[in-house]
Amino acid sequence: MRFVTFDVDSRAKVGLQEGDWVIDLARADPGIPTDMGSFVGAGPVALDRAAVVLERWTRGQLPAAVARPLAGARLRAPILEPSKIVAVGLNYMDHCRETRMDPPDQPILFAKYPSSIIGPGDTVEWDPALTTQVDYEAELAIVIGCRARRVPGAKAFDVVFGYTCGNDVTARDLQREDGQWVRGKSLDTFCPLGPALVTKDEVQHPANLDISCRVNGKTLQRSNTREMVFGIPTLIEFVTRAFTLLPGDVILTGTPHGVGFTRQPPVFLKGGDIVEVEVEGIGVLQNPCRERLPSGADESTPSSVDS
Repeated sequence: MRFVTFDVDSRAKVGLQEGDWVIDLARADPGIPTDMGSFVGAGPVALDRAAVVLERWTRGQLPAAVARPLAGARLRAPILEPSKIVAVGLNYMDHCRETRMDPPDQPILFAKYPSSIIGPGDTVEWDPALTTQVDYEAELAIVIGCRARRVPGAKAFDVVFGYTCGNDVTARDLQREDGQWVRGKSLDTFCPLGPALVTKDEVQHPANLDISCRVNGKTLQRSNTREMVFGIPTLIEFVTRAFTLLPGDVILTGTPHGVGFTRQPPVFLKGGDIVEVEVEGIGVLQNPCRERLPSGADESTPSSVDS
């Protein structure tokens, strides 16, 4: 099944995508959680109820009002507030070759802050006084379905809920300046996810998926997940040996060759660009880009100050 998060009266709700329609699951079955984090955390129970809704919809047993056309739905990132985003560096052989670096002996992990998440159609934006080297990175994203700690590789897929497309947008100048990656990877809007969260049973061979990135219609990345240095079982085993993953947590599995900073001359995103990440069987994640000048004022003000 394919699930989306979509806006209903400015509230984010879980939808089941069926063809060109989005079914409001909680409206079809009030027992289904309304937000994706709770839905994923509910595990097989929520999936079973969603499957019943889908069957009833297919048979014409639900009122038309429980669904809306996909084309008119305002989609958001499938997962809005994971407890963590774990990203993996240098995890494609072709990317290692283009950067002239040896494949790592073990996965290289870094964090992206959840506040960097945006959804399909949302704008990737940055302050040009802060960074002028904004790069794209097409990635397969794993969404965890249950609490996971010390998971052996042989059981790794037991803790996977599904997959979505991710773009590990990176400020290369900040990454280079800082000597570590968190700031350059975690600027607001630097983690587009979507358009749908596809359950693992729909993705039979996650280790053999075409993956690409286009900027203004031009293909700049084209590869396959079989180029991964460390596959999904190894990543989940390695990550959960170190810390606990919770339902809805996201693992970004790395990017293939063709990123902007390795090109001659380098290609960085600029205002007005349209960047698209496509993963076979999952969909196309499209985001416009914009340079955003600072307003000169904080966007939040404390309501009170203790003295």
